[in-house]
Amino acid sequence: MGRRLVVALPAGSRCLTLRGLVLREGNRKLFIAGGRLAEREVNLGWCCYVPGMATGSERADVKRRAGWLPDQDALEAWLAGHRQRVEAKGTQVVLHPVIVEFRELLDREPVLRMYVERMIVEVPQTKAYSQRHLESVDQLLGLINEVLTMAPDFGDQAVTLPLNAILDWTMGTTAGFAVYRDPRFNAMLKKVLAVWCEFLSSRDSLYVLNETPSGWKSEAARQAVGIEQYEHDPADEFWGFASWNDYFTRRFTDGQRPVASPDDDKVIVSACESTPYAIKSDVQLRDRFWIKSQPYSLADMLADDESVEAFVGGTVYQAFLSATNYHRWHSPVAGTIVRAFVQEGTYYSEADSEGPDAVEAQNSQGYLAHVAARAIILIHADDPVIGLTAFLPVGMNEVSSCLIKPTIKAGYHVEKGEELGYFQFGGSTHCLIFRPGVIADFALQALPQPHDPQAPLVRVRSRLATARATK
Repeated sequence: MGRRLVVALPAGSRCLTLRGLVLREGNRKLFIAGGRLAEREVNLGWCCYVPGMATGSERADVKRRAGWLPDQDALEAWLAGHRQRVEAKGTQVVLHPVIVEFRELLDREPVLRMYVERMIVEVPQTKAYSQRHLESVDQLLGLINEVLTMAPDFGDQAVTLPLNAILDWTMGTTAGFAVYRDPRFNAMLKKVLAVWCEFLSSRDSLYVLNETPSGWKSEAARQAVGIEQYEHDPADEFWGFASWNDYFTRRFTDGQRPVASPDDDKVIVSACESTPYAIKSDVQLRDRFWIKSQPYSLADMLADDESVEAFVGGTVYQAFLSATNYHRWHSPVAGTIVRAFVQEGTYYSEADSEGPDAVEAQNSQGYLAHVAARAIILIHADDPVIGLTAFLPVGMNEVSSCLIKPTIKAGYHVEKGEELGYFQFGGSTHCLIFRPGVIADFALQALPQPHDPQAPLVRVRSRLATARATK
């Protein structure tokens, strides 16, 4: 029996125009060239996407779809409560040394201080705030200081990225666009995130693993996470985890995510447990990645690596991880590691070049693959048609660490589905880059569904795509 391809239409729309879309039914290719789909469901049997068009999640609010931030009312309620907590402690609060260093940076860098003060004073044109929650630099630093000894709560409307929540107002301002691209500011943010990471890696962070409604051991959290799929000790107070980060980077139990077609090198598997965001082909060496359409620019994504020319004209697949997902990465192919390194970048920068709409989270996802802190892992696949492949796990917002496994070094042979590394706490996305002429088709589940907030995950190590028989 064939599967249904569900076409989600924008609100108020009665038809959808598709150009250049190629689907397969069995061995037949179905072309829709400028066609109109007048029904909300079209039964095309078993089908898959074949590169030849651009498809992406341009209108999906990624941070909210992925459970990292709540809706606007809940966000503002959390900010008001956080501000009240800090104010209730009065002026006797001892600032962490890293916050003192932050203050000293702004004191000695007058131009940077000017922009930071401006991004607080400005009203963001792209954020629907009902009231102001930031008044001064000192208040901003105090709010950040409080987060350094907090771990994220669970909840449908919980703030899972507290630093992002505090900075959200400033990220949508003209001055903020400049500040979050400033190397000095990003270097300081990296230090702040490292300090918070130390707390999240300590036993003090385990207090959120409790059975209250906001705890990660609550029944709702158990179901959202699917904890029974993961290695844990039900008899232990904290399920056997040593810290919040230990819980966040939990491992599946054996057999939970089998490798698709382990003996068929033509089958490429998903590197992460994630929701598809975009598939784009004929990607260019250099492009204007900062504009609203977010074209991929290979030289910038790969940090001008010497391998970049091999991917020109090829295909990029991008997907994002949610707050409750599995956060380890696995090799999409069997092959030999060519290079593996971490590229420093920004943490809270958003795209702005296309006016107000471009700073929305949904329009910054592709942009972040070029500027955010990320790992770059190049693998020469055993299959000669696939050949050189790039995997980029990209840290977003609170992520300060993309941790590559120590064994993943040049010359090491990885099996398909073998672990490559993991994200420590925070939002994240990832990209797979293929040379031109490699992909025969993508699996149906790899198609981005930007208008469906319940779009299914692509499971890690499941079939993502199939390579051509010959190039």
